[in-house]
Amino acid sequence: MSEPHTTDVWADLRLTTQARIGLGRAGNSLPSHRVLEFRAAHAAARDAVHDPLDVESFRATIAGCGLGDPVAVTSRASSRSEYLRRPDLGRVPADLAEVPSSGADIGIVLADGLSPRALVDHAEGLVVALENALSERFSIAPPVIATQARVALGDHIAEALGVQTVIVVIGERPGLSVADSLGIYLTHRARPGCSDADRNCISNIHPPDGQSYETAARIAASLVDGARRLGRSGVALKDTSRAQIDSGAAPVIDAV
Repeated sequence: MSEPHTTDVWADLRLTTQARIGLGRAGNSLPSHRVLEFRAAHAAARDAVHDPLDVESFRATIAGCGLGDPVAVTSRASSRSEYLRRPDLGRVPADLAEVPSSGADIGIVLADGLSPRALVDHAEGLVVALENALSERFSIAPPVIATQARVALGDHIAEALGVQTVIVVIGERPGLSVADSLGIYLTHRARPGCSDADRNCISNIHPPDGQSYETAARIAASLVDGARRLGRSGVALKDTSRAQIDSGAAPVIDAV
């Protein structure tokens, strides 16, 4: 006698989220295909962390965005292994002699972070969106590519560039749902010694499932406007642009 057909009540809900829900069971364990899906996601996350950025290929890609020839720098972490074991070394530069003093309003740093793959997959589209959102009102320095980099490395680069505001685009920590997500950390009047309280973060940038390049760039532009009016970024700067964008009004940034 055949088993009665059962409806998978979770099927429609799974289409709305990348979370693992309603995985089912086979005896006391998960079904084999769910176990294999988990192992594949875990392997993708590990690869995203450990696979190095092909700097020369990436530099050529970013040069095509029209902001000038990128400069490549690295942190004091001498290897990927040391970078993962010593976060402090990822926050300070090995040498910034090649970084030109631009005096521009904004500097864009493209940092590999914990997912070099995220830069490869999404940085070009995000840089173009940032240029479209910012270039009419602000001068933008040629991009700087930073490897073995933590967010705070951008403070040193901003000082060398002589920019008012630095936008650090960095590969976010991979998860078991997303291995190629980018984040933006924006710091106004950046200098060595800034803390995370001095920054504003825009995360989860990985279309089509995450935030779009255009939305992230609009929020970044609004934060730049607000930081210039307020004279600083970070916890003193409140991002209300998402609600304004959803309502169709012009984005506004308020101080708190």
